Amino acid sequence: MGVKEEFNLSGRRVLLTGGSRGLGQAMAEGLAGAGASIVTVARTATEGSADGLIQTVQADVAELGALPALVDRAEEMLGGHVDTVVHAAGAQHRSPAASFPPEEWQRLVTINLTAPFALSQEIGRRQLDRSEPGSHIFIASLMSHIGLPNLAAYAATKSGVMGVVRTLAVEWAASGIRVNALGPGYFRTTLTEALFQDEAARERLYQRIPMQRFGQPVDLGGPVVFLASDASRYVTGQLLMVDGGWTAG
Repeated sequence: MGVKEEFNLSGRRVLLTGGSRGLGQAMAEGLAGAGASIVTVARTATEGSADGLIQTVQADVAELGALPALVDRAEEMLGGHVDTVVHAAGAQHRSPAASFPPEEWQRLVTINLTAPFALSQEIGRRQLDRSEPGSHIFIASLMSHIGLPNLAAYAATKSGVMGVVRTLAVEWAASGIRVNALGPGYFRTTLTEALFQDEAARERLYQRIPMQRFGQPVDLGGPVVFLASDASRYVTGQLLMVDGGWTAG
């Protein structure tokens, strides 16, 4: 198999959460561009792509009891078993640690950590039962490595994500199921818009990035295709940072 063929995702069936906007949408488009068929999960109804490679199902991944039915629906729409899952859904809340609201802490833990684990658990069970390989791609963060003010819950969940990634990777590796994570740096999305509106904070962040620019959603297309494809067939349990060099500095 040549290098080009290793990145070809034709025939792959992907379930991607949080795909209606921002980074999730960009990753869905990147995967579709490599030939994958995709069902994205969004809490509000959206249309799929014109070429039919991206379809959308309306659901809330925080409703853990509904996840088996969600996977059933996705496999029906895809016409076969899900072999790749990308956990792009996420939530954010900024507050000083001393006054962090308990309900917001629990909300972020559910959406950012519990839901992706439960969804991978459901898909992983099916892949193990069928003796089928797969790729599970979680979304980590700069906060998986460092701490910044007012982000206690987000940092806790994104640090926890890597614990899940490493554990699933080790448990499932012998069955051909790979588990990895992408770590986006600072991208302008709904989750970060309030920060970008603060000119002083935005400038401080900019100065920390060796590449001297913020991330653009398209920057995640290649990395997610790599982790979904045979090009990364010997890669599992890893965090691939896409941060313009932030964590290297």
